[in-house]
Amino acid sequence: MSTALLAAQGPENVLVVINDSSPLSREIGEYYARRRSIPERNLCRLNLAPAENVPRADFTRRIAAPIAAFLRKTGLAESILYIVTTAGVPLRVPGPGQGMSTETASVDSELALLYLDMHTGRPHPLAGSIPNPFFGKRDARFTHPQFPIYLVTRLEAYDFQDVKAMIDRSLEASNRGNFVIDLRSSGDEIGDNWLRTAAMLLPKERVILDESPKVLYNQKDVIGYASWGSNDKNRRERFLHFQWLPGAIMTEFVSTNARTFQRPPGNWNLSDWNSPKLWFAGSPQTMSADYIKEGVTGANGNTDEPYLVMNPRPEYLLPEYYKGRNLAESYYISMRGLSWQGVVLGDPLCSIGKPK
Repeated sequence: MSTALLAAQGPENVLVVINDSSPLSREIGEYYARRRSIPERNLCRLNLAPAENVPRADFTRRIAAPIAAFLRKTGLAESILYIVTTAGVPLRVPGPGQGMSTETASVDSELALLYLDMHTGRPHPLAGSIPNPFFGKRDARFTHPQFPIYLVTRLEAYDFQDVKAMIDRSLEASNRGNFVIDLRSSGDEIGDNWLRTAAMLLPKERVILDESPKVLYNQKDVIGYASWGSNDKNRRERFLHFQWLPGAIMTEFVSTNARTFQRPPGNWNLSDWNSPKLWFAGSPQTMSADYIKEGVTGANGNTDEPYLVMNPRPEYLLPEYYKGRNLAESYYISMRGLSWQGVVLGDPLCSIGKPK
């Protein structure tokens, strides 16, 4: 792939969404804009209750419509490629339906289709997911109008200090360290094969691949990580105790790891679906914000059950990030569907650069 295709976009291509009703949202958005030199005119300010859940009608009226109006008024609809939401902007849009036909989705995944909705003049279907036109396009540069979507990432964690550290690390990223890939080696072979393929597409000397039933803890110099998370029955610890390098990203096949960004009790730990008294926020599973707390620069998660096939595919995510794509493009090239459950955490412009 040519250098031109891998060139990171710039601050002028980023729209930052701030909820002025949330002091935390303002603090995060303004700090990020300063650190990344985002133009002042690229700050879109909303005013709504800073709850994690937002009814569909309020999402449409108080989030999607104002952002679309802002993009039109400022003439930024085409030049903006990335939308950054901030803590305090709602996380999830509950809806009717079950399984693969549910209308429930993450706010960020719905906003990814705002470009399409603005250009067609009608809202996309709500039931189920919408195919991501950028999925798997290894040889393509992300541009408009070729790809009629926005790439939406979120700056959120347990508190401002965690988000600030994540932003700071994104500016220190470099292409060094190990890609740690931990298979489950029992159960679903499809996911394990995706993990194996990711390892094959990365330089052998940069990969730590474990195909045993054990869980990898205490790894050093980690720049990328993929696993089954708490869906590995042998995972017992909430934190991996890795030494994460600046720019490190992670992914895991987990259903509810972005269900909330409220902080669990200090003594909370992973459990199982048979022990509801041990759950936090309705689930026993890993928390995406824990990875940010531990030192990751980019992470993903799901607000609700995505099903395995709709999780980010590590064989796209990790090799594309290694080759120099920025964080937003690396995650979205690995995601099959939009208007779904996915959340991507991090600075969209973060890049470790091309390998040396």
